Amino acid sequence: MSSAVTIVGEGLLADFVYAQLSDEYRVIRRTDFKAGRLNRTDLVLVLHDAWNPSFHKQAEDMLQPIGIPWLRGFVLFGEGVIGPLVRPGMSGCSQCADMRQLMAGHDRKEMWELQKKVTTHGGIRRDQWASRTGLLYMAHLVVAEVQKVLQNNRAYLEGQVILINLNTLKSSRHFFLPDPLCPVCSRLPDDSPIAARISLQPSPKIHANSYRCRSMDDLKDVLVKDYLDYRTGFLNGKMHDLVSPFAGVSVNLPLLMGDEATAGRTHSYADSELTAILEGLERYCGLTPRGKRTVIHDSFHNLANQALSPVKVGVHAKEQYSQPGFPFKPFDPDRPIDWVWGYSFLQERSILVPELLAYYSLGCGDGFVYETSNGCAIGGSLEEAIFYGIMEVVERDSFLMTWYAQLPLPRLDPDSVMDLELRLMIDRLQAVAGYDLYLFDSTMENGIPSVWTLAKNRKQKGVNLICAAGAHLDPVHAVKSAIHEVAGMLLTLDEKFESNRAECLRMLHDPSLVQKMEDHSMLYSLPEAEERLQFLLNENRPMRTFDEQFKPKARHTDLTDDLRDIIQTFRRLHLDVIVVNQTTPEISRNGLYCVKVLIPGMMPMTFGHHLTRLTGLERVFRVPVDLGYAEQPLTLEQLNPHPHPFP
Repeated sequence: MSSAVTIVGEGLLADFVYAQLSDEYRVIRRTDFKAGRLNRTDLVLVLHDAWNPSFHKQAEDMLQPIGIPWLRGFVLFGEGVIGPLVRPGMSGCSQCADMRQLMAGHDRKEMWELQKKVTTHGGIRRDQWASRTGLLYMAHLVVAEVQKVLQNNRAYLEGQVILINLNTLKSSRHFFLPDPLCPVCSRLPDDSPIAARISLQPSPKIHANSYRCRSMDDLKDVLVKDYLDYRTGFLNGKMHDLVSPFAGVSVNLPLLMGDEATAGRTHSYADSELTAILEGLERYCGLTPRGKRTVIHDSFHNLANQALSPVKVGVHAKEQYSQPGFPFKPFDPDRPIDWVWGYSFLQERSILVPELLAYYSLGCGDGFVYETSNGCAIGGSLEEAIFYGIMEVVERDSFLMTWYAQLPLPRLDPDSVMDLELRLMIDRLQAVAGYDLYLFDSTMENGIPSVWTLAKNRKQKGVNLICAAGAHLDPVHAVKSAIHEVAGMLLTLDEKFESNRAECLRMLHDPSLVQKMEDHSMLYSLPEAEERLQFLLNENRPMRTFDEQFKPKARHTDLTDDLRDIIQTFRRLHLDVIVVNQTTPEISRNGLYCVKVLIPGMMPMTFGHHLTRLTGLERVFRVPVDLGYAEQPLTLEQLNPHPHPFP
């Protein structure tokens, strides 16, 4: 009986556990943490017949400093909760578990308010659903875990909780990820210029025709296990799309302000689920800094010699800022804001970037622009993430450049590509969805193959047309990516469009009504809006083959060599590539990286016609001349005045 266990709490659960442990261990009973220090014990159990979150916080405050592990058990609305086993000094405490369980719940807002109220008023003495039988069953599970811990066996509940339905006694074990923002156990490093430095490392491709350094087979064993759980998961649900022409799966990223669905679209539901999870991880990493602690709050005026000027990445016009109710304020170089460190490949040094540009800034308050997921990407290496971050910037830039300058892009002949998969994808769009596909070469002065894709409805009802874009060193890859984007909306929006046709017509005549992402695609679902795309659909231009438009490029076996070539191309164009590392502990545990790529001067995608960002972006005026589409630079008045059709 060398091991000592202290039980803190009162009620039947504490009594049952005491009775079962006292024959084998020295057990100390306490009702609370007020009786003094707990140095002479090997394990603390915090046990209640109801929910007392303040006790759990007290346990963290008391036991973390003195290094004693502890385990909790309690009842919450008829459900028994056991765990986690908390080991001081290690991430993954009770507060992390509570946050993950709260966020995964569908009633998270109500539970958040209730938790604050219960914490303030001392908790609930007894849960009315806590039956004697249910509590006895919980006691057996607690005792089994205690025995494992004290016998130095591998405990079940490190980073996990057991949930028990006290009506049926059905139980399940759930893994949770430590919360990197947890005030108890998180130890985030300060953001710094040293940590922001990037030295590109080899990143061998998984095979000759791939631009990935890790395969889905390599990731499939961890993506679902670590990130998708309906009770404690980082992502808490999934749904299969059985309507679209290809296999689509969406997963749910729970946020306090609402649910965010992220989608994966491939040719199999299994791969689409994994892709959707990766998309959800990327979205999460881009919301707010969780891998480092922001430490610089100052004005651009004071930091100008080491900071990026926001005007270089495009801001809203003075007329937009002056509109009544506009959600953003003009950038003030004398007003202190938060800054994070990124790395400039042009300057080859760390550079400060406004946090509002490095992460999402969709709201209002002190923001000066609308910034979405432009340039965000996840990868199996830092180099892979940067590569795909650049591709997304290029894709969106080429689309908007084409739209604003109304460039009569060369139309591509898909039959000129000897790629069976692409041919079958196009045939499926026609046979299953009833849409014809138009492809256009939207490559800009950087030479990275970019494709504007337009799907046109053959039927009398439903969405008339949908546009998408793709960019990749392999133009066929770019086309396939754009087709998957298009296919995800073709049939799913038909019913919604037909029921909202009147609102779409109002948007056609009043662009200020185009307020959110979906409005853009819904507007161009109207046959009446098709005339705005005649600069592309003009049938008088001959189609071009892929070989005519896209010259073969040297293939590398290492993705980093491709990345270096791309960075050198932008260097020749005097365009900087700035990378902010958004990687969080949740994804780094599995060797994943997430970045935000900014290329000042290139066009950022915005949604809501009132939130366009053109001020400070001069390329839109001169690149049409560089590409031979115009004889002289365009003027602001010549730019396309209509909302863009990016989905």
